[in-house]
Amino acid sequence: MERVAPLRLAEKWDNVGLLLESPVQKQGRKVLLTIDLTSAVLAESLSKDASIIVTYHPTIFQGLKSITLSNPLQNSLLQCAAQGISVYSPHTALDSVWGGINDWLAEGLMAGKEDGQIRSLAGDKLNATSGESEGGEGRLVTLNNAIGIDVLEKRVKAYLQLSQIQVGYPQGLSRLLPVRTIAICAGSGGPMLGGQDADVYLTGEMQHHEVLAAVAAGKYVILCGHTNTERGYLPILAAKLRKELLGEEYKNQGVEEVEIFVSQKDCHPLEFV
Repeated sequence: MERVAPLRLAEKWDNVGLLLESPVQKQGRKVLLTIDLTSAVLAESLSKDASIIVTYHPTIFQGLKSITLSNPLQNSLLQCAAQGISVYSPHTALDSVWGGINDWLAEGLMAGKEDGQIRSLAGDKLNATSGESEGGEGRLVTLNNAIGIDVLEKRVKAYLQLSQIQVGYPQGLSRLLPVRTIAICAGSGGPMLGGQDADVYLTGEMQHHEVLAAVAAGKYVILCGHTNTERGYLPILAAKLRKELLGEEYKNQGVEEVEIFVSQKDCHPLEFV
């Protein structure tokens, strides 16, 4: 996981890495990938006899004064510890790394790989040893040719497999304004996207006043639902992790027996009704 998404790329406010190390050692080697560690995902991990859960969102953000069964999230952690399941979270490290979640989102907005350019929004993060860029915060997509907002809306819904999205249109301006630049942030992108020089802000969710400020500034806003901008990356993460575990470093260590599953119970907590 450190090679897939180096923890040094995570935001300072974040809490990433190994969050729970179970003292119980299991015989099997099964990894479950999920966006959130919910009770349904926990039950699934138990049924699959997983020994590690890689949950994109951290199950622990701040210091805990107690850990009790009465708290649903803490209950899940206690059960994980008792059942021999450790918990790891990459979160914003996986957002920032090249080839991570934000790049995956960006690629879905273009007609093809040669349809535009992708760069980080807030400058590249360099490897201290090699000096090479490892990633950066957010992404800015610059299309080779401008498109209508209706075309972009269709691309987003098709790529994320959504029947509905929320769109804010620039106040006092025509809805036919061409779109060429799109600022992207997976999850909750209001603080990062605000003030960016782009035609469109695309993220999972933004606060009400952030949306008002954006449309007043002449920006389109596309909101897809927080975890809908993240979940589709899990199969890619599974492939990357599987490739790492089958590398030369782990030969003759039994790692070839590792099974990696993408959770089938993980889902967005809200529905349209």
